[in-house]
Amino acid sequence: MDCLLVGFNDTDFAEYVETVKLMGEDSGAFQDLRLAYVEYEGRPLRALDLLTELHNAETPQAPQYFHNSDFLWPVITYLGSYLHRSGLSFDYVNLFHREKERLREKLVSQDVLTVAITTTLYVSAQPIIEIVNFIRAHNKTARIVIGGPYVANQAQMVSGPDLEALLDYLGGDIYVIGREGEKTLSRVIHALKGDGDLSAVPNLAYRKGDTFALTLPEVESNDLAENMVDYSLFPAEAIDAFVTTRTAKSCPFSCSFCGFPQRAGKYTYLGIEDVEKELDHLSRIGSVTTVTFIDDTFNVPKVRFREILRMMIDKGYGFRWNSFYRSDHGDNETIKLMREAGCEGVFLGIESGSDDMLKRMNKTARRKDYLTALEAFNDVGISAYASLIVGFPGETEDTVAETLSLIEQGRPDFYRAQLWYADPVTPIWQKRQEYGIQGEAFNWSHNTMDSATACDTINDMFTSVKNSIWLPQFGFEQWSLFYLQRRGMSLPQIKDYLRGFNAAVAEQIDEPGRREISPDILAGLRRSVRFVVPARS
Repeated sequence: MDCLLVGFNDTDFAEYVETVKLMGEDSGAFQDLRLAYVEYEGRPLRALDLLTELHNAETPQAPQYFHNSDFLWPVITYLGSYLHRSGLSFDYVNLFHREKERLREKLVSQDVLTVAITTTLYVSAQPIIEIVNFIRAHNKTARIVIGGPYVANQAQMVSGPDLEALLDYLGGDIYVIGREGEKTLSRVIHALKGDGDLSAVPNLAYRKGDTFALTLPEVESNDLAENMVDYSLFPAEAIDAFVTTRTAKSCPFSCSFCGFPQRAGKYTYLGIEDVEKELDHLSRIGSVTTVTFIDDTFNVPKVRFREILRMMIDKGYGFRWNSFYRSDHGDNETIKLMREAGCEGVFLGIESGSDDMLKRMNKTARRKDYLTALEAFNDVGISAYASLIVGFPGETEDTVAETLSLIEQGRPDFYRAQLWYADPVTPIWQKRQEYGIQGEAFNWSHNTMDSATACDTINDMFTSVKNSIWLPQFGFEQWSLFYLQRRGMSLPQIKDYLRGFNAAVAEQIDEPGRREISPDILAGLRRSVRFVVPARS
């Protein structure tokens, strides 16, 4: 077998908490994490971890496992399809933390040339190292290839000896460095099957003796229409009810807090015919009930988006879907079409309720756009999640108050506020002297706020907002709402559960010595998790 793909690894959460604590319990990183878990029976549990515990205690005759990545990881389907078109064979393990025995069997029983480790959602090295060590323990000959956003981002921030030290620490043999990597991975495997010379393959770092050789960089841009997922390569039971797909790459906007467009390159998107082809494939699978479009700007351009909506209505696919939505690139009529086309939820990157802050962020939307969109979504019954940033340069007590008033007035079903992350690859970094930015990552200060103040502000927001429900981070995302509904939990039950979970978090923060959930809150949580999980097809 040419390549064994390894999907997501959710490392031991308790260990992760202890690692972040080492940064200091007053650090921005820990404060950001602390709003995402409760202590229960001596362990830190995230929202879906606790849901699993309580649901199984209430219904012990039918134990279940609820997890944020309980679907076929999209990087597996994209990479697998690309390798197949390149004349290469592949196999995969979707979730490392759930399928270690299956991975061990494949490593032991098959002649594996390469193992490719993807790093889409990782923010630390530990999940990668755990996979590498497992592979080494069960297969001494397979070449380990590591690529994806974590590697690409690290290569942008460090270079020379520091980069080599990091690559050596991760433990891989070959690293794909670049914003895309499908073509590079294919070329690596073809080279290893031939003369083994990797020097002519661009965008690589690979072990050469006791050091690493770096090949020349080359822009890789794989055409979306020519590289769509071939779902026939995957069994229907693996695809199941939930599919994540994309119809576009990159983002046409340049928000000053975000480095994604710089990393991802030019904004490109599929034509209507290709979107229809993708949805037709999903419909024919027969098991798909929920589609998540991961395009950063699904409703841009507006004309194309309306055409997609009308096509979906005409085809009557039957599945429900959710997506990102740009509030200044839509209107009430479009939102009505979205509902008719099966939309059940939108992710709104609101970031701030202050027009002054939105200008500083180089956002094209304004407060009125968000309020208009939120009213329309509420009217048609589409669930809205508002994502906020607190502490961006220029933030003050007054701008935070404007954000709070927007949430209370607009009443999105769910919201979350995140601490601004001072990232040197984002556009705002070019103005760090103007704003007096000191420090980086989650520990920073600037002319109008520091990270400690921002953390306190977020904690106040967490407990004070009345008209919207905080959505936990770390192991729970917006798509978890739709996942839980397909698993038998009603939306009112989900809301009750999240209110209870957040109340448990809040009481443990207010009482630092508390290690259990108070009886009244726990009783409410137990009531909310009494639901019947439908049999999976």
